[in-house]
Amino acid sequence: MLVDSVPEQRAETAPAPPTRRAIRSLGLLASLAMLLLVAVASIAIGAKELSLDQVWHGLFQDTGTYGDVVVGERVSRTVLGLLVGAALGLSGTVLQALTRNPLADPGLLGINAGASAAVVTAITFFGVTSLSGYVWFAFFGAATVGALVWFLGGSRGATPVRLALAGTALSAALFGYVQAVMIMDKAALARMRFWTVGSLASATEDMIWQVLPFLAAGTLLAFALARPLNAMAMGDDTAKSLGAHLNRTRALSMLAATVLSGAATAACGPIVFVGLMVPHVVRSFTGPDLRWIMPYAAILSPVLLLGSDVLGRVIARPSEVQVGIITAIIGGPVFIFLVRRRRTAQL
Repeated sequence: MLVDSVPEQRAETAPAPPTRRAIRSLGLLASLAMLLLVAVASIAIGAKELSLDQVWHGLFQDTGTYGDVVVGERVSRTVLGLLVGAALGLSGTVLQALTRNPLADPGLLGINAGASAAVVTAITFFGVTSLSGYVWFAFFGAATVGALVWFLGGSRGATPVRLALAGTALSAALFGYVQAVMIMDKAALARMRFWTVGSLASATEDMIWQVLPFLAAGTLLAFALARPLNAMAMGDDTAKSLGAHLNRTRALSMLAATVLSGAATAACGPIVFVGLMVPHVVRSFTGPDLRWIMPYAAILSPVLLLGSDVLGRVIARPSEVQVGIITAIIGGPVFIFLVRRRRTAQL
């Protein structure tokens, strides 16, 4: 089996009382309703103003008019936002559980920056132009930077602050590299100036189908790791006594986080703080059980991402502010608050 089979009653927290489980289940339904509303808003609201009749026509009676084309683009953008948001939320959840670091996030730890730098290299120096081609570079860059952050952060003695500092330093260096490459290559600058800050604007149906297998595989692996990661949260010695294979779980967790964040970055560019904020909010009302945190994160992360995307399209009409900028503006103060707290949330 790919993941550890841990005795359920001993490896995980005690089953929640029926009332608490019912509340959590109702919360998931409410989260799904919220996601549906945000998805509808993402299709109906944009930089170009369309009436509800035009939106309805574009959804169900597409005849190729200007309005129909705009609605089709918004649908692709919304679907990609749903997939990428879920991927970022799950990636952040897995990284936080794996490192026992409440500040872990694919963007904060430099994983997204590694993927971004690798993609820019592939496009500029190797002439790779398709998503199916440079997604492999994104995976390589994400995995390489993830390993470097873990090493520079102290490996087994890693602390939240060490990992955050290592990730920030590598992100800054890689950002400088990306900017230098783009300045030297004007064609690359024109192609990637929106992508490098994180944007859903380039979403297409073909892109969705190309990235979907990777996101689906990473999502399934992340959910399968919930139980062994729950066991590891009790400590290495306890997890070993329960039959958990620590090295296998760590390797598969890094693989899941790399696939999810690498594919998301290849599709949309680096989008930060989504994987940091949402698991924190979710953990405050679900507790530490990853079997609940992961479904909530997979639902509420797209809510944050699509909501930020809609906000970016509205505040700068007829142009737009890229979603990566909006999430950074929202996430910056949240990160400062978390760092300054006397006691960070326990994982």
